[in-house]
Amino acid sequence: MGRNLYILAGTLLILAIVSFGVSYTNIAQQPGSPGDISLWRSMGLVLFVISMVVGLGAILTTLFEQAERHTEEQREEQRRARRKRG
Repeated sequence: MGRNLYILAGTLLILAIVSFGVSYTNIAQQPGSPGDISLWRSMGLVLFVISMVVGLGAILTTLFEQAERHTEEQREEQRRARRKRG
């Protein structure tokens, strides 16, 4: 699950960078293209914020999965130790 969130965060970050790039180039002033520069910048900012939130979710998911795996390994070691004693 964490890996998928990292990929989503990266994709959103790339789209945010492209949106910022379009706002600073001459593409936004070409006829037939959405020419509102503030729209491109706002869209880039929103995509960047969403990317950071998804990245934070990916980090937290990975940390919780790692803690759960570590706890399960400790439980398994305790079971093995009990079996050796008994």
